[in-house]
Amino acid sequence: METMSYQEMQRVLMDELRLMHYPVAIKYFFDQAELDALKARGGYYLPAKALTFCQAELGARMEGLTVLMGKEQLGCGNAKCVFGWKDIDEAEIKGHLKYVRDLEQAERFVRSKPRLQKELLAVVVSPLAEAPFAPDVVHFYCDNMQAYHLVVDWMAARDIHPLRPNMTMNSAACAGNVQAFNTGEANVFLACSGSYNAGKTERGEINVAIPGPDMPLVVGRLLARKQATGGASVTRAGHPFPGADICKNCPLIVFKKVEAPVVAAE
Repeated sequence: METMSYQEMQRVLMDELRLMHYPVAIKYFFDQAELDALKARGGYYLPAKALTFCQAELGARMEGLTVLMGKEQLGCGNAKCVFGWKDIDEAEIKGHLKYVRDLEQAERFVRSKPRLQKELLAVVVSPLAEAPFAPDVVHFYCDNMQAYHLVVDWMAARDIHPLRPNMTMNSAACAGNVQAFNTGEANVFLACSGSYNAGKTERGEINVAIPGPDMPLVVGRLLARKQATGGASVTRAGHPFPGADICKNCPLIVFKKVEAPVVAAE
């Protein structure tokens, strides 16, 4: 396919998958010169107070803002551990005791979470269409069938099957996207208790993380399906709506077009 802009990719995804939220482009900055260049351009936002990572994403997915978070802007211990801005200490381990059987299991589970392997300077989130960088990961907050379409198209485009999700106790948005970055493969994960309330996912959104370099492949696959069948749906080929809640092959839920009556000439 021809090279698509991030603006066009977002338009296609919003229109064809009926997304409620903007896809969130995520960039992890490890190079000081690259970060300085972004800052020199301006136009980004800083949290007025320290936030969780999933709260910072609210600015991108709901308000269309480009938000920069350095270590001082991040007020979440879980995310700080995932980003390598904090050691896994006793407090972090004890904070997971409510989820597990004992302290030993809590430590093993915390230490098994995905973590960035390089020294992170800052993380920036932006609506895909406004991204002033090539995203490392694109994070989707979507419903079940939107998630299904995204991962089916990713698997087909990358020729990878089955998908192997990675979900952790706590650290959903931060660790779920770092997993996609570290592995170069898509990830699907549920909200954690923090991202459910603080990150505002009370509608039951499902998280999908697509490696940034794979976005042209995913959007290209979606458009190829649409051209072949006439619609974006994989569940009802040829239909435009990706998640029509209609029983497959049900003889009752069928619609027939009524033509205007033919009036006989006098």
